[in-house]
Amino acid sequence: MGSFFPVAVRQVCWIARYSSYHLSSSVLCMRCLQPPRCLTRRLRSSAADNIPQNQEPTVQISVRGLLDMGFTDTQAEHIYETVGKSRGESTAKHTLSTLSALIVLGLNPTSVLKLLEKCPELYSIKEAQLQQRISNLRKLGLLEGSLQRVVAYHPQILTMKVKKINNMVMFLKEKCLFTSQQVTDILRESPAIIHEDLAQIQYKFQYVYFRMGVKQAEMVKSRLFRFTLDEVRNRHCFLERRGLFETPDKKGQTTIINPKLSSILNVDQDMFLTQVAKATLEEYDVFQRLMAREYQKEEHLVDLDSIIDDDEDVKEEVGNKGKMGYMKRKKKLHQET
Repeated sequence: MGSFFPVAVRQVCWIARYSSYHLSSSVLCMRCLQPPRCLTRRLRSSAADNIPQNQEPTVQISVRGLLDMGFTDTQAEHIYETVGKSRGESTAKHTLSTLSALIVLGLNPTSVLKLLEKCPELYSIKEAQLQQRISNLRKLGLLEGSLQRVVAYHPQILTMKVKKINNMVMFLKEKCLFTSQQVTDILRESPAIIHEDLAQIQYKFQYVYFRMGVKQAEMVKSRLFRFTLDEVRNRHCFLERRGLFETPDKKGQTTIINPKLSSILNVDQDMFLTQVAKATLEEYDVFQRLMAREYQKEEHLVDLDSIIDDDEDVKEEVGNKGKMGYMKRKKKLHQET
């Protein structure tokens, strides 16, 4: 009896709010304890009451309906105007399902609006596609908490086809020998990796593995895939040419203690220069300009697309053949430069 009273009050409030829309009592779900889903059904049927039976009901979105979903006046008006500019009934329909799915996912209205501003493509995604993509991310290990954080940080992940994401996951496992848990961690910490070319991902991995002697676990811990290849090479080569970093030998040994990958990448430029490289900003600026010229020459010499064709890459600790391919490209570059 104690739990019935607040539910009953909530239902009365909903009925009062929707009386101005002349909705029939059959539209209100008296057993539904999840407002967003219930509200979405009401929003979709709000225009159906006075439509002749020989016409299909149109899907409409209203400011009042958005307010009932928890958006503020300003937020509701912003969404309403944005959808109105699209001039499509299908967009309005998809918007309702998107809003409902994101709120049911556990995101508050303010977070949902930020998502839509960062990724307007979400307005037009079909409900079935959205649910399929969310379900797939859960299967890949992004559970509650992690899933919400990834979607909030990088909503574009919901615009990617399931097949493309799964192909990238298999690539990381088979070509780079990351474990399933490590791949999940990569998706959670660096979701933008889904937009990268597979050849670029593999070349970055091979550079860090062979050139820097860093293993998979440390790559994941340092959030390697948040950084571009140029960012990684600039800082690594700067340290190397200052005698502060050595490529490990075949036994993984060096004559100096190399700084950890996380201390090289996960610090701002000032901290990197003062605490790791022991250099000035002017020195680093000059070095980066010189490296940019080298990169331009490398782009003409190295066909990154050919990397993927080698099915034996990264075998037996990312394999001898993969290392030979990387060293051949490196040798060719130095011969030309």
